[in-house]
Amino acid sequence: MSDRPKILIIDDEENIRFVFKKALEKRNYIVHTASSAEEALHKIKSQEYLIVFSDIFMEGMSGLDLLQEVKKDSPQLKIVVMTAQYTMNNTIEAMRMGAYDYICKPFDFDEIYSLVERAETSKNIEAPPQPETAREAEEFSVEAIVGKSKKMQGIFKTIGKSAMSDLAVLITGESGTGKEMVARAMHYYSGRRDQPFVCINCAAISRELLESELFGHEKGSFTGAIEQKQGKFEIANGGTLFLDEIGDMELQLQAKILRVLQNHDFYRVGGKAPIEVNVRIIAATNQNLEELMKQKNFREDLFHRINVLNIYVPPLRARLEDITLLANHFLKIHGSGLPHGEAYLSPEVEHIFKNYAWRGNIRELENVIKRALVLSATGPILPEHLPDHLDSDPQLDETDGQLENQLNKLIRKYIEQNQEVQDGGLYGELIQSVEKQLFEIMLDKHYGKQVVVAKILGINRNTLKRKIDTMKIEIKKKKNL
Repeated sequence: MSDRPKILIIDDEENIRFVFKKALEKRNYIVHTASSAEEALHKIKSQEYLIVFSDIFMEGMSGLDLLQEVKKDSPQLKIVVMTAQYTMNNTIEAMRMGAYDYICKPFDFDEIYSLVERAETSKNIEAPPQPETAREAEEFSVEAIVGKSKKMQGIFKTIGKSAMSDLAVLITGESGTGKEMVARAMHYYSGRRDQPFVCINCAAISRELLESELFGHEKGSFTGAIEQKQGKFEIANGGTLFLDEIGDMELQLQAKILRVLQNHDFYRVGGKAPIEVNVRIIAATNQNLEELMKQKNFREDLFHRINVLNIYVPPLRARLEDITLLANHFLKIHGSGLPHGEAYLSPEVEHIFKNYAWRGNIRELENVIKRALVLSATGPILPEHLPDHLDSDPQLDETDGQLENQLNKLIRKYIEQNQEVQDGGLYGELIQSVEKQLFEIMLDKHYGKQVVVAKILGINRNTLKRKIDTMKIEIKKKKNL
């Protein structure tokens, strides 16, 4: 039995089937043909094909009908739809139904060969074992938070120990790290889980509206107050109120929040009678509140009230072991409703993910996965399904600041040891002294990847290679992927 990949061509025009067959057989593929969708269905059920090329408009069952029928039983099969009509509607409909790609007649066979080669690449990438996807994500998760790194496991332990208390909590960390998910988990595992969890973003609402949103208002208390309204504190009574981005709250409102924390009551806007509440406060911010206090932009007494228990959520770049786990978690969540079969990460994509800075943190990763699921159509997610900048932006980690410190020390040391440098010679001699160390540091940090280092330094790769040879710089072996 031949190991050569099989390709199926479906078209009601004999000359197209003939040209396709000859062109692909030159590349050593086994090519089968069918003159109708009905004939193709029979062959697809009895043969295993690498890829299928199908015309849209044929007598009887159309190519789109065939696509829909095949996807029911063989969601992983890659079907490329062909047509002589350049219509947007057909393209959109075919891709929506799970087509691998869409090409127009007359054909560019370089494009055809590229599609087949991509299909071969995908076929050779096996799906990871189940524990790497669904079960592992469930094992290392709390409610909807996923992570197996020591830092995330520490957060899980803190949630478990403190969830049943009513202590105020301050969650800090960069935007997109999942601070709200931590707050929701705190509520879910608390004695208040059957009561409301109410969230408000303090940065998204103006001060005037925020006061009304938090405390409610009485009818006629201001222009537009045509009826009495409950605020978030009232709605959250008995449960948890999550004050997201509390660092953006104005000082006047901070004083009113402090009163609720101290006295457990508040006044509606325009109200005369205090309203008692029993609410657990969880606040979050991506700002440095201690710095804001120095600038007199955040109340120190409020800070100490909300910072009884502090949880710092690390950025994604500081928990690299969680990236693949989170990516598989998002594949499971967002891939179930799409018209293709199982999607999974290729080794190349896993490597790119672990070497990218993720400035947008988990939110950015989730959006990248959503995009890749739409573009991949079926099978493994490949680098071509990712935004271009992911493969060109090297990992930014906590050693970035160390590079500047190292170079500063080298420069100071050189100047101190070379007090007698002749006028006009300092710059040239200093550059020669520091240049080699700079290349060595950068190559060591990026595991000898010359393309990445050249891009960071803003020099040509050939220039870097020439410098490495001239200076006899030893490049360390790359880390195993």
